[in-house]
Amino acid sequence: MSFGQGGPSWGPGDSGTPDWAALAEASAARSRRKKWLMIGAGALATAAVAAIVAVAVITTDGGGTSPDSDASALPSPTDLPSETSVPQPSFSSVAPPPPPDPEDYIADERKDTAPVTVDAFFPGRKLTMGDRVYAKGATGRTTSCAATTQGALGSILVSNGCDQVIRATYSKDGVAVTVGLAVFGTEAEAKKAAQQASGGIASLGGGGVPTFCRGGSVCRRTANSHGRYAYFTVGGFTSGKNVTTSDKGVYAVGDDLTDFTFRQIRHRGEVQASAAAAAPVV
Repeated sequence: MSFGQGGPSWGPGDSGTPDWAALAEASAARSRRKKWLMIGAGALATAAVAAIVAVAVITTDGGGTSPDSDASALPSPTDLPSETSVPQPSFSSVAPPPPPDPEDYIADERKDTAPVTVDAFFPGRKLTMGDRVYAKGATGRTTSCAATTQGALGSILVSNGCDQVIRATYSKDGVAVTVGLAVFGTEAEAKKAAQQASGGIASLGGGGVPTFCRGGSVCRRTANSHGRYAYFTVGGFTSGKNVTTSDKGVYAVGDDLTDFTFRQIRHRGEVQASAAAAAPVV
C-alpha cells in the first residue's frame, strides 16, 4: 500500500477496498520502533548516571579536585590514626616530702636558731589568759644559770649543760609568780634537768612587785620541760603569807603562767617550721 498526493492507494487493482493486513502490519512496525526508541533512551540515561557516579567516586578518592575543596589536604585512609587517644592526667610517682615538724625546731639548738630573748618568750607589759589579766613585773636574762636558783636546782642546771636562764614575774591581787626558762642544747638535757629538779627557781622582785617567796615562806613550785627548754615557777603571796593547798588563787596564777610558757615554746617551733616550709628549694 502506498499514499500518493491524490489519496490513499488501496492495493493492486485499486478496487476501493482497504488492505487491512497491510495496515495492521504497518501499525505493528511503528509500535516496535517506538518501543525500541524508549528502551534505547533509558539505557543511555542509565549509562549517563553511572558515568556521573563513577566520576564523583574517582574525584573523592583523589582522582580530581572540586573548585571548593583542596583534595591534596585530605589525609588518606593510611594516614589516619588507628584509634583516638584522649589526654590523661599525669601524676608524679614521687611522694612530696612531709611538712617540717615544729618539734624538731625546738628539740636541738642546731635547728632552733631564732633569737633567745626576754621579749621572744615574755612580750608586752601584761599577760591576758581568758578573763584574767596579770601585770608584768621585773624580767632578767643571764648565762649564770645557778645564780637564778635556790637550793640544789643550780647545780642540776649546770650539770645538765644549762646555757642561760630567762626570768619574768607576773602578779595579780596580792599573788606573784616568777617563771624561769632554762635553755639547753638538746631536748634530752632539758628533760633530765626537769626530772631531777630539787629546790627551785628564785623569785624576782621589782617592777612594782615586792620581794616574795624569800626568808623561809612556803610557796608553790613547779618544774616542766618542752623541747630543749626546762621551765620552773615559784609563786606565793607578796605579803609573805605561806601558801596552802586551799589557796586556789596562787595555783591559778601559777598554772596560767606555766601554760603560757609552754605555748610560747611551741609557737617558737611552729614559726621556724613554717619558715622552713616556705623557703625555696635550692
